[in-house]
Amino acid sequence: MFGGIRRWQRRHWRERSKAERVELQSIITWRATVWVFSLTWLALPVAGELRHRPLPLALGGLLLVVGGLQCVAANQLMRRALDHYLHRSPLPARALGMTVALLVPALVLPLVLTAIGGFAPWTARLALGAALLPFGLVYGMVTPVPVVLRRSAVLTVVLMAAAWLARGTLGDVLMTGVVAAFAVGLSLLASRCGAWTLSVLWESERAREVEARLAVAEERLRFGRDLHDVLGRNLAVIALKAELAVQLGRRGRPEAVEQMIEVQRLAQESQREVRAVVRGYREADLGAELAGAQGVLAAAGIDCTVTGSATGLPTPVQSALGWVVREAATNILRHGDARQCTVSLSVTGNQAELSVENDGVPETPTGNLPGSGLAGLHERLSELGGTLRAGPAERGRFRLTAEVPLSAPDALPRATRPTSEPAPLNEVTL
Repeated sequence: MFGGIRRWQRRHWRERSKAERVELQSIITWRATVWVFSLTWLALPVAGELRHRPLPLALGGLLLVVGGLQCVAANQLMRRALDHYLHRSPLPARALGMTVALLVPALVLPLVLTAIGGFAPWTARLALGAALLPFGLVYGMVTPVPVVLRRSAVLTVVLMAAAWLARGTLGDVLMTGVVAAFAVGLSLLASRCGAWTLSVLWESERAREVEARLAVAEERLRFGRDLHDVLGRNLAVIALKAELAVQLGRRGRPEAVEQMIEVQRLAQESQREVRAVVRGYREADLGAELAGAQGVLAAAGIDCTVTGSATGLPTPVQSALGWVVREAATNILRHGDARQCTVSLSVTGNQAELSVENDGVPETPTGNLPGSGLAGLHERLSELGGTLRAGPAERGRFRLTAEVPLSAPDALPRATRPTSEPAPLNEVTL
């Protein structure tokens, strides 16, 4: 049962993008922080220093309950406060009412306990810091920094004055101010810096998606221009000659047959030219794919090392291995959790071997989602007499190996790409 839960957790984690993972980790850290400070700055000192008299015990118990409620309220508002900072959805001011209502007794009770001798002044100072931190983490994300600093300064002065009225010495008053300033500064630094980092990360994710869409649009425009250049002139000539043949045919002129033969020739020529354009567009260049895969993986935070050169390999071999590189890089980005990747290309005798190995072992046994491009790669390589192997390697790594003989035909038997082929790297959403 526990193994199934762990596998579900890993799948749930890997289904998230890198920005979503960082955001989830930040939320968990903030939520854990308020409980850690409540335990170490409030629960443990109060339990150890509280005087065993009825009134101090009652007020101390109430203080612990209020501190726990503060942590619960802060945890509930943490996600909404972050969404407010990232401009996803606004957080109304009334949503902070409960945290403000809990902050007041959390600040008053330690001072009252100090005044009646319920515990030592240093315990009261820690309790004040534990009360300010959960409130500050939420309040710092929904309020401008200058406003937080001004109101925090006023609150610190009020707490110092209250500490003086609670029979505190000058040292106690100054230390109260220091602890209050530290708690406010820590909560503001943790909340604002973490939220700002997330905003930059999400902006980078959006920019990367826009860049990928622009690259796809640019490639489509290039392909459209190539087709226009190939077909534009021929179609215009075909239209003119067909019109001329119609006119000649109506007049009973034998030249109409010659014009239709010319139309047929132009149509066949256009068909060959379109096939050549499509074949050149769909064939992968191994050198370009190696450089592109290294660049895309590096942009995704994956250390990619490429060894070997595609220079001198036959065009069909380069094209087939280029699709292997493209499929491997696509799967690493989409389905794995890799941090390091190694691509090696070598030629031994009459055979070229390409190996792609990474440390992000996916959940599926073959390392690819069902119905992925492996079937298309097997088919493409088999046409050249090559083989493809994919599976786990040693030390929790995954390896994809392709072998193709150098005595491959001069051209691929098919001009079209199989439906199961991987998408080009510039179409991958990182």
